[in-house]
Amino acid sequence: MKLMEEANEDAEHQGFCQTELATNKQTREIKTTETEELTAEIEKRTAESAQLKEHIGILSNAVAELKAKQAEATELRNEEKATNTKTIEEAKVAQVAVEKATAVLKDFYAQASGGASLLQGQGPRNDMAERLGLKDQMDRVNTASASYSGGNAGGIMSMLEVILSDFARLETETTSAEAQGQAKYQTFMDESNEDVAVKETEINHKSNRRDQCESDLRSLKKELGLTQEELNAAMDYYSKLKDDCLDAGLSYEERVAKREEEIQALKEALQVLAQESV
Repeated sequence: MKLMEEANEDAEHQGFCQTELATNKQTREIKTTETEELTAEIEKRTAESAQLKEHIGILSNAVAELKAKQAEATELRNEEKATNTKTIEEAKVAQVAVEKATAVLKDFYAQASGGASLLQGQGPRNDMAERLGLKDQMDRVNTASASYSGGNAGGIMSMLEVILSDFARLETETTSAEAQGQAKYQTFMDESNEDVAVKETEINHKSNRRDQCESDLRSLKKELGLTQEELNAAMDYYSKLKDDCLDAGLSYEERVAKREEEIQALKEALQVLAQESV
């Protein structure tokens, strides 16, 4: 009876061990797979985050470089515009001055050829001659000869025409250069602004993606920690089950066979004792 009770207990224990070992094995396999998958996903997201960080750095440097070039180009453009504006203004003023000087000299040579005094009276012509620095020269000519015929008129007038033409050309060329410089600057600014906008949009996109990666990493690492704890618990439980169910010395089948043999032997012994008693 005692052996039969032990057999029942052993059978129950064996059933428990089989169920628990199977369940534990399944749990260990599932948690091991989950741990491996989570670890692989963490490595993937970590690499992606690092790559995004590198790309963001490259794009940020490119944007900073473009803005530095824009600032430099703007500074140069302002300096060039100021120079051109001054040159054009000076060329215009010079043309007016040369035209006035030409008018004075034409009047001067016309009067000189007629024998009239160059500075007769105090009219506007005398004031213009004084402003242009010609008054002293005209005084000397008047003093030297009242019948001066103006023999140098052709050369002087030709020279003034060349000077006037040079200033007009300077104004035209500088105006054209200013327009070209402004157009070139505007084209550069438009293209670089578009490039900056594209890069900044890409930076925002990659930054958002990297933030999402970092958030996913935190969640994955937390999940990995919990899964690892569950796996460790399953491994600890397996160690206990192993001691209790697998390391008993004999297998369940061997124990059943041994016990059946012992029960059979006891039955035979009882029969022998019963016969002897009779």
